[in-house]
Amino acid sequence: MKKDLSSRVHLIDEVRGFAIICMVFYHAMYDLVVIFGVDFPVFTSPVMQDILQPLFAGLFIFISGTAGHYSRSNLKRGAICFALGMALTLVTAVFMPAELIAFGILHFLGIAMMLFPLLKRIAVHMPPALGVAAGLLFFWFFSNIPQGSVGLAPFFTISLPRALYGTPYLFALGFPGTGFFSSDYFPILPWMFAFFAGVCFGRLVRDGRCPKWFYRMHCRPLAFVGRHTIVVYLLHQPVCYGLILLIFTLLPNL
Repeated sequence: MKKDLSSRVHLIDEVRGFAIICMVFYHAMYDLVVIFGVDFPVFTSPVMQDILQPLFAGLFIFISGTAGHYSRSNLKRGAICFALGMALTLVTAVFMPAELIAFGILHFLGIAMMLFPLLKRIAVHMPPALGVAAGLLFFWFFSNIPQGSVGLAPFFTISLPRALYGTPYLFALGFPGTGFFSSDYFPILPWMFAFFAGVCFGRLVRDGRCPKWFYRMHCRPLAFVGRHTIVVYLLHQPVCYGLILLIFTLLPNL
């Protein structure tokens, strides 16, 4: 039977699809540069590392917070997402230890989804626009916490006590200890604030207060990808790695 999509907000699916495609593109470049040693200056440029990568990851997390308003059970979705993240940790630890994913985006989204009911209760006590602005402002304030500081860079920063980074057990919160490594790292701080901003924005979407074009279908392929982001995320790395390996095997002088 054909699945009924009439109740979906198609722009959410489309934005999520666009964000996951950007993530796939970024990870394909990562494989080329880090694993296969290709000189690809675009990947290592400040524009890519400091602007585009956080922007597209943040967009994906923001829209995931928005989509939580349409889930039958965020607790169940979150538990499954976190379990898949732990499975990736196990697989990378055993087969690709140099690319270990200790706490990646699936781990984070799993926890964020399970906390959705609490975040929603907080969000209802403030106007949606204020909640979005507050979430983004706090995200900015805590954005450098894994590097040891908070503040509104470049205007001002405050260094945090090094003792917070002296334990190997607080990396999930945003305090990676000495020697910590995760090839995909999305700690609770600051990313929970991007998710919270999406939760606040989702109140507007859920109440039908967005323009009519927001709810229409604009690009069916993007919407399709957006409805299957977990599958795309789980499969894209082995597919990208396998394709690149095949190309370099068939064309060794490339």
